[in-house]
Amino acid sequence: MLAIVTGGAGFIGCNTVKRGLDAGWEVVVIDDLSRRGADKNLAWLQTQGKFAFHKLDIRDASGIDAVFREHRRAAAVIHLAAQVAVTTSVPHPRHDFEVNAGGTFNVLEAARAHTPGAAFLYSSTNKVYGGLEHVGVEEKNGRWQYRDRPGGVSELEPLDFHSPYGCSKGAADQYVRDYARIYGMKTVCLRQSCIYGRRQFGVEDQGWVAWFTIANAKQQPISIYGDGKQVRDVLFVDDLVDCFMAAIDRIDQVKGRVYNIGGGPDNVLSLHQLIERLEKLGGRKIERTYEDWRPGDQQVFVCDVGKAERELGWKPRTSINAGVEMLHAWVAQNIDLF
Repeated sequence: MLAIVTGGAGFIGCNTVKRGLDAGWEVVVIDDLSRRGADKNLAWLQTQGKFAFHKLDIRDASGIDAVFREHRRAAAVIHLAAQVAVTTSVPHPRHDFEVNAGGTFNVLEAARAHTPGAAFLYSSTNKVYGGLEHVGVEEKNGRWQYRDRPGGVSELEPLDFHSPYGCSKGAADQYVRDYARIYGMKTVCLRQSCIYGRRQFGVEDQGWVAWFTIANAKQQPISIYGDGKQVRDVLFVDDLVDCFMAAIDRIDQVKGRVYNIGGGPDNVLSLHQLIERLEKLGGRKIERTYEDWRPGDQQVFVCDVGKAERELGWKPRTSINAGVEMLHAWVAQNIDLF
């Protein structure tokens, strides 16, 4: 099978490409290498197998069209390329819009023209649900939790884009969904929660699990935005790639649908809890400071992953303890990369 992966040198992208190569796929990688660590991930991928690489910005509509025309045999498109940080979107909303909304439109149009029968997976975000201010939260055992949603937030939650990033990713989310309705394309939107794992070059603005792990390894202080009690369901990247594979395998049954994809209620973690785990793994106290909450930050976000389990036959397999230990070990073994 031939697959096109946009953002294929990014954190999620390189793990996806590696899995595809291991499965015997032909893989085409599109990436502009603008993200921190993308060049290192690309170099690592080149030791894992052969694939076609196009250094290309998804804002380049004619360039994207040319790649899809060249690889019109593709049976899957996994669209991961994006501007990924809420904090970056606030001072630079035009750039955020042009990459996330406009870039996704370019990829969709190229796929519609040249690979209309391919499975098309879009890496969306839980930010399409906004701040969820109407959902009651309470503090328990030193962290925030939903007052009356033990299963987490489902796909039935009303959309409420919050922050330029939420708007741009949400607009793309709806375009991807509508291309299944209007043009009959085999699209699936995966509204992802916090993904973490090996080859994640997290920074303070994005990728908090990896950033805390890297800062700990380098003995750097950590800034906490908010009270540190905010909670996310976290998902190890290998489990996310399992979800991609399941969606591709079942694309004729699930095309046109949306899924919340995260660790679910069994894999929730507060900022303070992660720091405590890292302190135990590293054998040292982590210096921390506190800053104001950032725009669009939710006190709690936990996915209800029941729909994905029912329809994709997928659920998270990697526990928080195992996942954090694997990430911690990878960072320690590759500290020179940081």
